[in-house]
Formats: sequence, structure tokens, C-alpha cells
Amino acid sequence: MGRVTVRRPVLTLSAHGERDRLDALAGEEPLELRVNGRPLAVTMRTPGHDVELAHGFLLTEAVITTPSHIHTARFCDSPDMEPRQRSFNVLDVELAEGVPAPGVTAQRNFYTTSSCGVCGKASLDAVRLRTRFPPSGDPVTVTPATLATLPDALRAAQRVFQATGGLHAAGLFTATGELLVVREDVGRHNAVDKVLGWALLNERIPAIGCVLMVSGRASFELAQKAVMAGIPILAAVSAPSSLAVDLAVEAGLTLIGFLRGQTMNVYAGQHRIDRASSDHQSLCEPA
Repeated sequence: MGRVTVRRPVLTLSAHGERDRLDALAGEEPLELRVNGRPLAVTMRTPGHDVELAHGFLLTEAVITTPSHIHTARFCDSPDMEPRQRSFNVLDVELAEGVPAPGVTAQRNFYTTSSCGVCGKASLDAVRLRTRFPPSGDPVTVTPATLATLPDALRAAQRVFQATGGLHAAGLFTATGELLVVREDVGRHNAVDKVLGWALLNERIPAIGCVLMVSGRASFELAQKAVMAGIPILAAVSAPSSLAVDLAVEAGLTLIGFLRGQTMNVYAGQHRIDRASSDHQSLCEPA
């Protein structure tokens, strides 16, 4: 798995005694995202799928809406490294001709932690970006029985989590429960950006008829990312925040929390939950 996981010595203590061993840990490294050569953001992420992460991030920041808006995305040299060394922690995105570079209101402070993707926003208003793909008109429905299968399906696809126990995950599903893509990261917002970047690169934005499933809580930012990508349903294993619920109601997003087994709370968009029949058709077909 390369830099995705690293091995570190650990002393394990238990009722059966103690032993020294090597433990697999989730990799965490900074990624500096530059646009047209200018620094835009730094996030702590698990290396891998970085180009997807950049596409998803720029999509949810309303910088791009199609893959054609990016001319190139390449790793580049860092000033503190030898000239012959390439830094895989600095990614420079060159926008296509005529695509405006992000303005001051879209810029983050240059450091965000892996647990907080919104930290450093100039203001809350800067997060409330207007989407070109409002989910409110999406007629898709999903049954509770299908929703109940998603957490286990997501967990089964978390290859790195199984090795380390230390990563968040996000998965994009059809409304019939078929997994399209899953991505893992130490930052829940990075995992979502990687999924949305995949969707953008595979011409699946807006993600009509799809369900975004996340392994942790549903924060405001994750709800905002779903809305920006035109995803009609966001489901989370844990709780949503109050602001995430407010945004879901305002944007027409179906928001589900505490999805565990057959139990779930539907905080917004209850009309998309088909409680009467399990016969429904997904509008989002897998590749």
C-alpha cells in the first residue's frame, strides 16, 4: 500500500502479557493544493487518489463544474527539496483557459486539520456556495431495506481500514444499493472529495439518483459537498450537526443519520424514503 500505510513499533499490553511488534498505521501527510501556481489550501490527508481529491475539492468550492475546466494536474517540486526530487505532497492544478481562478472568499487558511475541513473559512457565508446542481428536483426514492445494507457494504470495501482501523470512508451508491466507488482518508472531508472527484472525472456529476454514505458524522461541510455535487441523499452512521440539517432542508437534500442496522433517523427529505414498496428504479447506473 506504500505511503497509504506505514509500520511502526508498538508495545502491546494485555491480560496475556506483553510483546513488541510492528503495527500498521494509516498514512497521514500534508497535501498543498496550488491553482495556477498559487497556493490555495493545505490539508492533512492519506496519500492516494490525490488528483481526485483536487477535482472534488475544486468542485465543492465552485471553482469547476466539469473535468474540462482543468487543463493539467501535476505533482511538482517543493522549495525545500532537492531539484531532482519530485514532491508528491504538492499538487498544482492549471485551470483551462477562460476558467476564473478562485477568489479570496473561496480560499482557506493554508493549514486545515484532517478532522475539520471548514476551519479557516473566511466566513460561514463563503461555505454557502450556490450549486449548479440543486438536488431538490431529484425524484429518486430508496427503501429503508436498501439503506440498511449500506454501512456493511461500505465497511466491507474499506481495505485500508481493515489493516489499520484508522480511516474514515465515503462511498457512492445507486439507489438500489450498488456500490460505485469508495474512498478512504484520515479526513472525512477528504474521503468525500475523493469520491466526488472520481464522479466528476467519470462524468457522473450531477450525481443524479445516488446515495452518498459516510462512515462518521454528517457535518455541515459534508452536506454542502453533497449539495454542490447534486447528490440527493446523504446517509451517515453517526449524528448530523444542526447546521447540516438546516442546509439539507434548505437545499432539498435527504439527510439520514444514525444509520445502523434497521434503525435510522431521517432529518430532512423524508419524501425520498420509500416505506411502502421495495420496487423502485435507480437513476444512477454503475460503470
